Amino acid sequence: MPVTLLGIGTALPSHRLSQAESAAMAQSLSATNDVQASLLRRLQRRSGVAFRHSVLLADAAGPLPDRLPFYADANPTTAERMARFSAEAGPLALRATSAALAAAAVEPASITHLITVCCTGFQAPGFDLDLIQGLPLDPNVARTQVGFMGCHGALNGLRVAHAFAQAVAGSRVLICALELCSLHQQPGWHPERVVANALFADGAAAAVLTAEPPAPIASPWRLLASGSTLLPDSADAMAWTIADHGFEMGLSPRVPALIAARLAPWLDVWLAAQGLDRAAIGSWALHPGGPRLLEAVRDCLHLPASAIEPSTAVLRECGNMSSATILFILDRLRLAEAPLPCVALAFGPGLCIEAALLG
Repeated sequence: MPVTLLGIGTALPSHRLSQAESAAMAQSLSATNDVQASLLRRLQRRSGVAFRHSVLLADAAGPLPDRLPFYADANPTTAERMARFSAEAGPLALRATSAALAAAAVEPASITHLITVCCTGFQAPGFDLDLIQGLPLDPNVARTQVGFMGCHGALNGLRVAHAFAQAVAGSRVLICALELCSLHQQPGWHPERVVANALFADGAAAAVLTAEPPAPIASPWRLLASGSTLLPDSADAMAWTIADHGFEMGLSPRVPALIAARLAPWLDVWLAAQGLDRAAIGSWALHPGGPRLLEAVRDCLHLPASAIEPSTAVLRECGNMSSATILFILDRLRLAEAPLPCVALAFGPGLCIEAALLG
């Protein structure tokens, strides 16, 4: 039976930074002279991010150092950052999953499988325990963690959800992707890290899937297929490593060109295996790694500007929330009743391209 996407829920931290506030924070963290400060302001303007949310913001008003005390006096250790993750992850994940269950009209106790996706924090037990206790879920729920895969992690999670839903009759799968990227801001002047600092933000998104819908759905979105490929000679183009002071992002400016050179040929073969071509795709959920990446994907696939607008809007309003972002975009497309089939694409360390087909 087809695997149906019953509902999606999203959640953002209560307080947000404007682009001007984000630029001021970047200057306090990374700029040592006027030239660097000017470059950071231009970088923020070109980031495509107008607002971003952070669990670290203390309140909605006042001077920035008072609003963001976490980075005020020192470079927090990884242990300090993970302690903050432990405190903040559960409540945000609960908001996203509660919204997804409500949208799906599914009772928490009926969930048979729980998949958590995250690359910005780790603890054992993790925020999956917060969900089991807080929703609450059946303590016998089968748990799976998809960890440290980066921006395409939610598509890997959807692949696992699809397998569980197909394999176990009557299963209902809850997936939650949560990322607290603001815990990993990096001080000092490093070209790749200041770019990452300009793009990433906090957010959580969840989805409920089943192979046996409990009730008829007027316009169901079904997860039909998934695909994945590693690009040759690109392992050094994107990296996400655990260091003594948080997780460090390596992000080469070559990434858009590398993906643009390889995406279309691979995608055409994968779509052909599903009996489709690019012209048959009604909508696109493209992970907004940044404006240059979105433009590179648009151009190499010969898409109209309207095809990337949902992704551009999420980037503008929320920033790049790593794995959670693609679910924000899919939620926006579903609510707008975007035409099907829909192709979701995300990119991450490897370099890896992940794809999902919904129809």
